[in-house]
Amino acid sequence: MNYRHAYHAGNFADVMKHATLTLALEHLKQKEKPFFALDTHAGAGMTDLGGIEAQKTGEFRDGIARVLAHAAPHEALAPYLAALKALGCEGESPTRYPGSPLIARHLMREGDRLSLCELHPDDAAALRALFRRDPQTRVHESDGYAALKAMLPPRERRGLVLIDPPYEGRDEFERVAAGIAEATARWAGGTYIVWYPVKDPSVSGAFLDRLEREGPAKTLMAELYIRGSEDPSRLSGSGLVIVNPPWTLPERLTSLFDWLADVLAQDPGARGRVEWLQK
Repeated sequence: MNYRHAYHAGNFADVMKHATLTLALEHLKQKEKPFFALDTHAGAGMTDLGGIEAQKTGEFRDGIARVLAHAAPHEALAPYLAALKALGCEGESPTRYPGSPLIARHLMREGDRLSLCELHPDDAAALRALFRRDPQTRVHESDGYAALKAMLPPRERRGLVLIDPPYEGRDEFERVAAGIAEATARWAGGTYIVWYPVKDPSVSGAFLDRLEREGPAKTLMAELYIRGSEDPSRLSGSGLVIVNPPWTLPERLTSLFDWLADVLAQDPGARGRVEWLQK
């Protein structure tokens, strides 16, 4: 339990992940019927970008701060940036960054439900404080992978699951692949967004190869690289596996991730990549 997202809040990976999450949630809202959202590794909910952790790495300066400073953001970012502004993250020098729990909750309507799982006791306590008077949100200090069994399928029969683990353990990719299989076997119709880091491309590549062979139907892969070099000690990019993506999402992410690669590049070779693993 050493990982703390505060060191990485608002970095390029958060931008691509949360922008995609926002687009998927906006798609769910096109129908009046309520939906359920599950965040399996929720974090603390809000990060003070002036805090020791965020200032130590400064990763937000090459992530969300660049996007907020851009004169003409990509049109697909509009709902994400509107949510950030409503939650107090705006301007060229943002002072706070909301995590996926607050972004998801902001986008929900009356009748929609949100369940948040977080094992780190301090972060779980922070989540409980944020949502202590919110009847539509439940905070669980529990294992997110277990929640894929315990909470699915939801009574609404429509919704989204975000799986965003820290990848501290050597077996994390294995646990994620098993979690996807377990969850989609229980609830085939849900939308699943799974984040993964790209350091050693052979490791993330093996994970994608497995999903291409054994994964569920309608599985999309979308990656954003901020550099072209392959140094296993550095994060060169990050990716999303999306099961049952909204029908407009592949085209929108192709255009958006190309734009983000230009804006967030840290070295030559930055690029976006969107491909179907299973159709």
